[in-house]
Amino acid sequence: MSQLDKSFDPQSFETRLYAQWETSGAFAPRGDGPAYTVLLPPPNVTGTLHMGHAFQHTVMDALVRYHRMRGRDTLWQVGTDHAGIATEMVVGRNLGRENLTRDDLGREKFVEKVWEWKQQSGDTIERQMRRLGVSGDWSRKVFTMDPMPSKAVVEVFVRLYEEGLIYRGQRLVNWDPVLKTAISDLEVVSEEEKGFLWSIRYDVVDPPTGAPDHLVVATTRPETMLGDVAVAVHPEDERYAALVGRHLRLPLSDRTIPVIADAYVEREFGTGCVKITPAHDFNDHAIGQRHGLPSINVFTPTATINDNAPEAYRGLDRYAARKQVLADLEAEGRLVETKPHVLQVPRGDRTGQVIEPYLTDQWFVRMDTLGARGLELVESGKVKFVPENWINTYRHWMGNIQDWCISRQLWWGHRIPAWYDEAGRVYVGRDEAEVRAKHGLAADVALRQESDVLETWFSSALWPFSTLGWPDEAAMAERGFDRYLPSTVLVTGFDIIFFWVARMIMMTDHFTGKVPFETVYITGLVRDRDGQKMSKSKGNVLDPIDLIDGISADALVAKRTEGLMQPQMAAKIEKATRREFPEGIPAFGADALRMTFASLASHGRDIKFDLGRAEGFKNFCNKLWNAARFALMHSEGKRFSGAPTPATDAERWILARLAKASATAAEHVAGYRFDLFTQTVYDFTWNELCDWFVELAKPALQGADAATADSTRHTLLYVLEATLRLLHPLIPFVTEEIWLQVAPKLGIEGDSVSLRPYPQAADFAQDAAVEADIEWLKAAVTGLRKVRNDLGVSPSRPLPLLFSGGDATDRARAARFAAQLGFLARTASQSWLEADAPVPASAAALVGELKLLIPLEGLIDLDAERARLGKELARVEAEIAKCNAKLGSETFVGKAPAAVVEQERARLADWTTQATGLREQLARLGG
Repeated sequence: MSQLDKSFDPQSFETRLYAQWETSGAFAPRGDGPAYTVLLPPPNVTGTLHMGHAFQHTVMDALVRYHRMRGRDTLWQVGTDHAGIATEMVVGRNLGRENLTRDDLGREKFVEKVWEWKQQSGDTIERQMRRLGVSGDWSRKVFTMDPMPSKAVVEVFVRLYEEGLIYRGQRLVNWDPVLKTAISDLEVVSEEEKGFLWSIRYDVVDPPTGAPDHLVVATTRPETMLGDVAVAVHPEDERYAALVGRHLRLPLSDRTIPVIADAYVEREFGTGCVKITPAHDFNDHAIGQRHGLPSINVFTPTATINDNAPEAYRGLDRYAARKQVLADLEAEGRLVETKPHVLQVPRGDRTGQVIEPYLTDQWFVRMDTLGARGLELVESGKVKFVPENWINTYRHWMGNIQDWCISRQLWWGHRIPAWYDEAGRVYVGRDEAEVRAKHGLAADVALRQESDVLETWFSSALWPFSTLGWPDEAAMAERGFDRYLPSTVLVTGFDIIFFWVARMIMMTDHFTGKVPFETVYITGLVRDRDGQKMSKSKGNVLDPIDLIDGISADALVAKRTEGLMQPQMAAKIEKATRREFPEGIPAFGADALRMTFASLASHGRDIKFDLGRAEGFKNFCNKLWNAARFALMHSEGKRFSGAPTPATDAERWILARLAKASATAAEHVAGYRFDLFTQTVYDFTWNELCDWFVELAKPALQGADAATADSTRHTLLYVLEATLRLLHPLIPFVTEEIWLQVAPKLGIEGDSVSLRPYPQAADFAQDAAVEADIEWLKAAVTGLRKVRNDLGVSPSRPLPLLFSGGDATDRARAARFAAQLGFLARTASQSWLEADAPVPASAAALVGELKLLIPLEGLIDLDAERARLGKELARVEAEIAKCNAKLGSETFVGKAPAAVVEQERARLADWTTQATGLREQLARLGG
């Protein structure tokens, strides 16, 4: 393309440019500079790019592009996670459309189906990442179930087992009765729901004289009482002291259970008596272990009542069992009270079903020594958090660490490398052949491999080194293990500091002796413009691809209401969506979206996303585009080389400002303040280059001096090219498209701006004196334009300008910039009023002590203007009187909120300032 299109249209070049980058290998590690490595938190293959992904990917890409341009040997390690539960659910739903289940297929066939689905549909998020401009090296991408990382998973499991750090045992876990698997805490969503609190009478067996003959226990889950093994009271509760060590008859059962004393019980809450069900409550489980109590599991894996409960309830669903238990308690007169109660209900984030604490055999990693080491590495500063306060969250979690349940009752995932013989003895090895050889097991000894798989956090905990070929030495050498580990920075959310960040620290240290990364930059969560969490049920979800490409109102409504079962909710969401987006969402392009995200990347916890910002940054890209067209149009047929030798103050000023912007930008990137980085490059580009320098360049470009015009052209192109490099990490597409046109005019060779050096302050001459001079000129022009606007005078009408006051510097600057003032402020003449000369009726602008006067005679109707100003002054004075009346009232000052009183004082100050200005204007008009 020989020139930039007249209109800025990101859809016309974004996809084309990305394909060129990827084909040319622009994202591959290169150079001899120090390594700069970023690990992509691997998104699920089931997923699509959501706003949180897009936000974090923007930050990572800005860092990668910036340091690549700074000469670092940059590796952005990308890849995806197999996401066991999520993927099984997707494939399971697909099978359901064919009236099939995974059990119908069997394990082997089902896993084949999952691989087929992954190959066909599982790479959606990678395509979307490309749309956003992610500059990761796709040739090195890793999927967590590829052979290379899978080898690392097996090796780590076997070594940890041999070291006694992995064991199999019966423990309480979060259990999803629909998926029939243990799940992690991160996959449990607890929210307040309305329920009931039932109070139940437990009779005492042979109560001592004077002691209560029964205890009343309150519960929100009466069906679990079938697994009660004790009732606990506080050791210092005198009401029940005589009953500690005695037994109670467990209602609806032929068992008796002891009364125990434990400080966990709150004496003041309810009756001060707590039922203990170790197999169905995490706190009860801990109490049971302290007191050596048995754990009686009364649920099956699908949350029906099992054979450990009385026969009358066996086979009932948990909620059917609840109804039956309550009815039977009522019939026996043991249901003392039923009252409404708001409680926290844990639900699985995938199925929405209530999660059960469930006692089952699982595989665990011992975390005491690993956890202590993980905490030490952060406390010592070997791994740093940004912002620093997140170390407190890390410290809290690591100080309360529990053994890690790593097994899942799924078919899709890394199968646990353990085998059982017919007697139930377990053998762990890298494969069955190693197990047989190590333990001397003959070929005719039947072995059955563990059916469980490892949870996805186990394999992702190895991500820093499994992606670099560990433990295979040849693969490690090929992928640069020693060079790229530890990585430089990890960008992630605070919600997985423990689940992922901590585990990577522990595992990487344990197996490689290195930390996985030097810095962890913790981002906030992206919420809507009102600060609400984005969710399907709220109908406020935004798809970043829709913001890039645009979406119609009908399509947006369809997307937001798809799959909603409740028509009333769907109608509500449709109404709200059409009210907010009556015309749908326009196409902003990837650059505008990226710049919006970067502008919101402060060190706060939450990020409020507002489409108004995206519109503003699209306008910014358009402004840059038009400035580039201006520069190219005015340098048609010209070629330059090297740095310019400025001929004008304006040229020297813009180079000095570019130096300062480059220095400030580098400072903010180093501090991970992408909001300030964005503001810095935005202000320089919009205000100083596109507005002021383009304006200041026009007199020279249109002047008679050819040498000055060429110098200005050279500087304009030179600064534009540097600005494109300054902006490139944030807005890669538009900067590349413009650069491809600008670079040849400066004799710059190369295929991409992304491989050019990032601007440094030392690259450009600084000149404090010329900066001060141009700031004076800008203030003068701005002031005169405001006067013209206030008077309603056409921008094209030349006006006489009088200077009054000021000092020798002002006189020198006025003479020096006379031509620029005449051109930019459209003055017909410029002259100085001597100190004793009468001042005509004038409108004035101030630049320090210097007055810039525009005589009003013949310009406006003085009588009409005096009348207008007098009327406005009267209105303002009336407002001042109202404020004074309020602030003079002891009742208002004494009773109104402090903020309201302060607001009124601010209003008074503002009105007073306006009144002073109006009186000055009237005085100048002789009013």
